[in-house]
Amino acid sequence: MTEQRTAIVTGAGTGIGKSVATALLKAGWNTVFCGRRKSVLDAAVAEAGRTDAKALAVACDISKADQVDDLFETVAEAFGRVDLLFNNAGMGYKSTPIDEIPVEVWNDIVGVNLTGSFLCARAAFGAMRKQRPMGGRIINNGSVSAYAPRPGSVPYTATKHAITGLTKTLALDGRPYDIACGQIDIGNALTDMAQPMTVGVPQANGSIAAEAVMDVQRVADAVVHMASLPLDANVLFMTVMATKMPFVGRG
Repeated sequence: MTEQRTAIVTGAGTGIGKSVATALLKAGWNTVFCGRRKSVLDAAVAEAGRTDAKALAVACDISKADQVDDLFETVAEAFGRVDLLFNNAGMGYKSTPIDEIPVEVWNDIVGVNLTGSFLCARAAFGAMRKQRPMGGRIINNGSVSAYAPRPGSVPYTATKHAITGLTKTLALDGRPYDIACGQIDIGNALTDMAQPMTVGVPQANGSIAAEAVMDVQRVADAVVHMASLPLDANVLFMTVMATKMPFVGRG
C-alpha cells in the first residue's frame, strides 16, 4: 500500500463490528474502533494483536451529535483524513407486537440505527468532501430485514428499510465528491446477538425453529472487499447470508 488509509467502524467492540474492524486493521487500514464502552474497545484492539497499521479506540454514543463531532475531530487529529466509514452500530428488540412495544424502545432503536447512521455519515461526508485528495467510501450495515421482516420486529425493520434510503441517496449525492456509498445486508452471522438463532426463533408461520448461521468472518471478508475497490467502482448492495437460512422462498 503506497498510502495508508483510515477507517472508522462503529459498534466495533463486539460482534460484526469487531470482526470487520480487526479485518481492516490486518488489511493495512488505520482503524478507529468506535463504541460506547472504552474498556470493551480496548479489549478488541488488544485481541487484534500487532499490525503494521494503527488502531485507535474511541468511546462515542453515535446517537449524540456532539459526541460524533468529537469522534471525527479525534480521528482528524490522529490520522489527518477519513477514507472509510462502516456504519455498523445497531440494536434490536425481542419479537413483540407493535402495540406492546414501548415508545421509548422505538426511540432508542431509531436513535442508534437511523439517527446514529445519519450523524456518522454526515460527519464522514463532510470530511471526505473537504479533504485532499477528496473522496472516500461509506458502507452501511443494512440487514436482510431491509427486504423481508422477522415477526414482531417493527422498530428494527423500519430502521433498516430507512438505511436503504440513506444508502441510495448518499450514493447519488456523493458522485461529485468521489464519495462512494454501499450497503451490506447480513443474514444470520454468528455473533453473541445471533446466538438464539441456533436454538430457536419465531418464524413467519408462528412456529419456533433453529436457523442456519455462518461464520462472522465471512462478513468481515466481504466488507474488506467492498472497501478495497477503487472509488470509481462501488458495490451498491451486497447480501451475505447463511446459505440455508429461511430467507429466500416461503415459510
